[in-house]
Amino acid sequence: MLSVSRVAVGNVCYVQPGFVRIRKHVLAGGFTQTFGNRRWISIKETEQKAIASPGGPNCLPPPPPPPKPSYTGYILGAIALTASGLGLAYYNGLFDGSPPAPPIDDTKEDPKRKKQTYPASSKDLPKHVPYLLIGGGTASIAAFRSIRVHDPKAKVMMITNELEMPYMRPPLSKELWFNPTEAEPLKFRQWNGSERSIFYESNDYYIDPSKLSDAPNGGVAVARGYEVHRLDVVNRKAILTDGTEITYDKCLIATGARPKNLPIFESAPRAVRERVTLFKSVYDFEQLSSQLEDGSRVAIVGGGFLGSELACALSKSEQTRKKKVEVFQLFHEGGNMAKVLPEYLSTWTTERLREEGVKVWPKTQVKAVEMQGSKLKLTLMDDSVLLVDRVIVAVGSEPNTDLAKTSGLEVDSTNGGFLVDAELRARSNVFVAGDAACFYDTKFGRRRVEHHDHAIVSGRMFWSDLGPRISYEAIGLIDSSLPTVAVFAKRTAEEMSRAAAALAAGSNESEKLQAANANVNVDVKNMVSAGEPAAKEESKQQEPEDSFDKGVIFYLRDKKVVGLVLWNVFNRMGTARKILDQHTEYDDLNEVAKLFNLHERAADTEELEAAAE
Repeated sequence: MLSVSRVAVGNVCYVQPGFVRIRKHVLAGGFTQTFGNRRWISIKETEQKAIASPGGPNCLPPPPPPPKPSYTGYILGAIALTASGLGLAYYNGLFDGSPPAPPIDDTKEDPKRKKQTYPASSKDLPKHVPYLLIGGGTASIAAFRSIRVHDPKAKVMMITNELEMPYMRPPLSKELWFNPTEAEPLKFRQWNGSERSIFYESNDYYIDPSKLSDAPNGGVAVARGYEVHRLDVVNRKAILTDGTEITYDKCLIATGARPKNLPIFESAPRAVRERVTLFKSVYDFEQLSSQLEDGSRVAIVGGGFLGSELACALSKSEQTRKKKVEVFQLFHEGGNMAKVLPEYLSTWTTERLREEGVKVWPKTQVKAVEMQGSKLKLTLMDDSVLLVDRVIVAVGSEPNTDLAKTSGLEVDSTNGGFLVDAELRARSNVFVAGDAACFYDTKFGRRRVEHHDHAIVSGRMFWSDLGPRISYEAIGLIDSSLPTVAVFAKRTAEEMSRAAAALAAGSNESEKLQAANANVNVDVKNMVSAGEPAAKEESKQQEPEDSFDKGVIFYLRDKKVVGLVLWNVFNRMGTARKILDQHTEYDDLNEVAKLFNLHERAADTEELEAAAE
């Protein structure tokens, strides 16, 4: 049979099946499967192509031609044998190339890799680890770094349900979109111009999980694609979803938060849901960036951190501008970041985003969604209609507390998240950190914070960038419903002219931001928001727009400073933290604002901060 098949393949080479296209099917949890569609040649078509045209010598007088023997039966037999042979070969994977190598800890920076669990089997995981970290986010990274500082030979294992090595999430909504097209994927340029990967550590930093137990100098292992189903907190044991048990000495739960969806999209038909993105992971970034085609229209629902950052990035980045992507941002508040910023500053920020090309639609909500041809038809509360290609839902997140239900741990009924004390303890030898923790703050009471920096510094600091003119850091209680006092530095006409020239020069985003805020004048202007004494009412009048380029906003409760926002002020978080720690009432916040040296250049400020520390 094989010899006949080879002859047939040589004569009828086009019978081989060919891959026409690749189709990706998205499964629950974000995994994909790839299927090859095969093209089969009909036997009738093959027979017609395989039989040669009749012909012969032209002799006179022509004798009556003898009847030609029919080879149809042989050809059909050969084709049948060939097809069966090729089918058997394909079934056994002979057309798939050499068999895949055993799973190895290959570099996660390669986007072409085949994502898979690592190690391949849970049997290769250690049976006991001194330090067990559940979750692969920033809180776990901060934890193992701290552990290794105090115990250089510590043995730490991180278990994450993601298939990626631990990575930073903030660049997904900001810096990665501004990468040059020739740049290496998943790398971004930092504010100082240097380039780095979103992955916290290179792969050679980590140790193979199967070798962790015997490592004389300890190390950090990452088990990817696995999930802890429950904890036996009495016997200090973690049970995975496949039943594998791992004992521990200390355990940290850092499961983070999941993005919220809106009911209107959750209950929509599948065709609609396939065009809706809940932006959270590297997978979401890769999918969205690949789906944005020329002339795409994107609606971002939400006016908070993530929605505003994405709106600015998608509207401003070179790759989306070349594709002429239109960005619409819809939210029910009156302005961007309205839950965080005072009203006047939220309004000013909204106008800056419009200048960056974002079509901001505040005070609106989506009340209906359906497919209209190949577009998504969004019907808004005022019955107006918006046609878009994709929707990004950025309306906040909810803590992942699944382990609480299976492990007998407490959840805070008001704030959500695992209920922990001031030292982040949920039970003996079990701790919770990051977005999933509802902790007791000795100064501000019980609270939960959802932000990248919270995972690093116990939920007391965060930051955001909204284009070249807006960058801020915050610490403490930041809530627009609290009374605020703001002090802004006003720049001279010469400084404004220099900043405008820098913005028009085509420099990178960080250079523009630094140029826009360099060498501001010492003339400060005070802004007071709701809740302040009537004697300061005259200060409520909004300053000219250029007054909001650089300043400090103080958030007050019971006349004491409980939070600060450093608006385009860099490298002064140490000063802000000291003011917050004093938790006192100040007679004149203008004097306190002088501690931030709003009139200093960026380089001078950095030197002062270093000296203060």
